[in-house]
Amino acid sequence: MSVPQLNDEQRGDEILAVFETAFGELLAADPAAFRVKFRKMAASAFAFYRGTACLFYHDLDSEKRGGPYLDERTSRVWIHGDLHAENFGTYMDSNGRLVFNVNDFDEAYVGPFTWDLKRFAASVALIGYAKALGDDQISELVRIYAEAYRARIHALATGAKSDEVPPFTLDTAQGPLLDALRVARSLTRFGLLDSMTEIRDFERRFAPGGGSIELDAATRYKVLAAFDGYLETLPDASLARPDSYRVKDVVGRRGIGIGSAGLPSYNILLEGHSDALENDVVIYIKQAQTPAVSRHITDPAIAGYFQHEGHRTVISQRALQAHADPWLGWTELDGSGQLVAEVSPYAVDLDWSDIDDPEEIATVVADLGRATAAMHAAADDTSGESLVPFSTERAIDAAIAADEENFAELLVSFAHDYGARARTDHQIFVDLFRNGRIPGL
Repeated sequence: MSVPQLNDEQRGDEILAVFETAFGELLAADPAAFRVKFRKMAASAFAFYRGTACLFYHDLDSEKRGGPYLDERTSRVWIHGDLHAENFGTYMDSNGRLVFNVNDFDEAYVGPFTWDLKRFAASVALIGYAKALGDDQISELVRIYAEAYRARIHALATGAKSDEVPPFTLDTAQGPLLDALRVARSLTRFGLLDSMTEIRDFERRFAPGGGSIELDAATRYKVLAAFDGYLETLPDASLARPDSYRVKDVVGRRGIGIGSAGLPSYNILLEGHSDALENDVVIYIKQAQTPAVSRHITDPAIAGYFQHEGHRTVISQRALQAHADPWLGWTELDGSGQLVAEVSPYAVDLDWSDIDDPEEIATVVADLGRATAAMHAAADDTSGESLVPFSTERAIDAAIAADEENFAELLVSFAHDYGARARTDHQIFVDLFRNGRIPGL
C-alpha cells in the first residue's frame, strides 16, 4: 500500500480531519460517549484499529480506481466492511442451529472484495505483534489465511458439495471456535432475561438500572410506532405466532462501545413464541450509521439502492449471513434508519486473550479464512440481486487464478505496512487525546 509519508503532526491533522467527517455530528451530540469510546481505543493499537475503519478506508481511497485482483465484478461484491480478527463469533441461525461465523454487519456495503481481506490481514499483524510474534511468523499467519480463503473460494466456485464445505457448527468446528460454540450452547434465554428483567405483578418487565433509561410517553409512542413499521420488514417465515409480537415493556439505552458511541438505542420486551415467561424475547432498535466504506464508493446505483442505513445494514447482513436472525429487520425513527434484531442469548465472540500458541493461532486464522470465503460466496443469492447479479465466488476465483502466485504476498506486504502504520497512528491519537487536541472533547 502507499500511504503518503507525513510527519506525525501532519498525520495527526489528517486523523482529526477524518474523525470530523466520520464522527463529527455524533460527537457534538454526545461528547461523553465519545470520551468513553476514545479511552477504549487508547488502550491498544488493536483497539484503535477496531474503532477507525473510517481512517483505514481513507488510506485505501486510491484503490477505488482499481488494484490487483479488482475488475468490474470483483469491485462490486457484498463486503463486511469491518473485517478484523475479533468480528467473529456465534449465533443461532433461523434453523435453530448454533453457527460460528462472521458477525457485526454495521459497516457492510458493496465494494472490492480485497478490502475485507486487507482489513483482516492488518488485524492479524496487530494481534501477532501484541503477542510478540516475529515478522516471519506474522507473514506465515497471513499466508495461511490467504491460502485458506483461496482454497475455499475455489471449492465453492467449482461446485463443492455442502458436506465438503460445511459451516462451523458443534459437529464440525475445532479448537477455540468449538470452545466458543460450547460456551454459547451453555447459555440460556432465561439467563439473559434474568440479567435484564424482573417479574412484577406476574409479568416480566425490564429491571431498572444497568444502563436502561426510562422513556417519557411521547418517546415511548414513537418507539412503538417504529416497532410497528419494523414488523412489516420481517420475512413471512418469522410470523409464526401473532402473540409473539405483543410488547411488554420498552426502555432506552445509549451506545458507549467502540462502534456505537453516541447512537441512541432502545430495548423492547416481547411475548415470544409461548405464554411461558422464560420464552420472552428482547429485541433492540439501534440507529444505523453511515458505513465507512460508502464514503469511498462512488457508484450512485449502490447508494441509491438503500432506503436508509437501517435498510442497508439488514439487506447486507441477509446477503452475507446464511440463515440470518429471524428477528432481523429495519424501521425509521425520527427520520433516521434503524437496525432491529434480537438481543441474542447465544452470542459469544471469539476471545483471542488465551490464543497464544502459534500453531493454534494458525489453525484459527485458517478457519477464519474459510469463513470469510463462505461469507463472500453467500452474497449473490437472494438479497440485492440487482446490485450483485453474478456469482461472486466464480468472479473472485477467476481474478485470483489470473495471478495466483502473488495473491498471498499482496496481503502479507499490506499486513506489515498497515500494521506498522496503525501502531504509529495509535500513538499519535493517544497524544492528541491526552493533550486535549480532539475538537469537541
